[in-house]
Amino acid sequence: MAEFSDLDGFRAALAALPQQDSTARAGATERNAQLTKPPGALGRLEDVAQWYAAWRGNPAPRITSPQIIVFAGNHGVAAQGVSAFPPEVTEQMVLNFQHGGAAINQLARVAGAHLDVHALELDRPTDDFTQGPAMSEADVVAALAAGWDAVRGDTDLLVVGEMGIGNTTPAAALAAALLGGEAADWTGRGTGVDDAGLVNKTRVVAEGLALHKGQGDGIETLRRLGGRELAAMAGAIGRARSLRIPVILDGFICTSAAACLAYTREGSLDHCIAGHVSAEGAHPRLLEALDKAPLLSLGLRLGEASGAALAINIVKAALECHSGMATFAEAGVSGA
Repeated sequence: MAEFSDLDGFRAALAALPQQDSTARAGATERNAQLTKPPGALGRLEDVAQWYAAWRGNPAPRITSPQIIVFAGNHGVAAQGVSAFPPEVTEQMVLNFQHGGAAINQLARVAGAHLDVHALELDRPTDDFTQGPAMSEADVVAALAAGWDAVRGDTDLLVVGEMGIGNTTPAAALAAALLGGEAADWTGRGTGVDDAGLVNKTRVVAEGLALHKGQGDGIETLRRLGGRELAAMAGAIGRARSLRIPVILDGFICTSAAACLAYTREGSLDHCIAGHVSAEGAHPRLLEALDKAPLLSLGLRLGEASGAALAINIVKAALECHSGMATFAEAGVSGA
């Protein structure tokens, strides 16, 4: 169960997170230098393999039990018309996930990943953040704990994603509050709002920023401007770190949730890699601010952990090459 009962407890949990295993990192680097290939020939796959090995404490690991968790939540701010779809779609899509009919179900199967779906009080949307904080401390702590407790103990690679009509609006507000700039710099079309809808959505984000910006660290900002599914993703990312489980970040919403950890405790995302850069306009800027170079760029803007799920296969491939290839000595090949 979660090791915290309030936000200060969660901050303490972040402060106690482990670092990577330097011995395993050195072993992985040494092994990479001995593999039957020219130095650097596998490009970024080599870096990914060594990063993963350092967090798992094994210089030659493989991925056998990846987990994908999709969290769903509803937002009070959606009543201001910030999405092209009504809030009822959140629950309908959760049912679709549970019946195996969504894109993430197919991508999880292809990746060999266990998929879990957690609906977070869909009948009780968060409060409208233009009127006050989106969540009470009790609400955000409960959502953080839901994410924390959703990570399986045998997981060796984690992907988190979301479903929540209107949730690109809190994601934009979080990014703007944490990184600075104007609401228009971070607000995009999300599910496809028209020009008038974008103007309205930008207004809503600006009003939220005017009310809450500069009122605390990343976790307090998450309470004020975020949502339950964003908080749950942050909680799961923190729990993964406590278990030395590497994480693949999904799109703009997931990355905004993760940024709340980075702006609470420096280095909180060292165990994370960006799975892809989405078509949501502000995502590249957010990744750059967090120093996360994406593995894929496919123009996705679906959410549901879809881009990160695709990237599971890239990380798996990196580890299969790193741990499965022969060294020059094993293959009887003369090294350079």
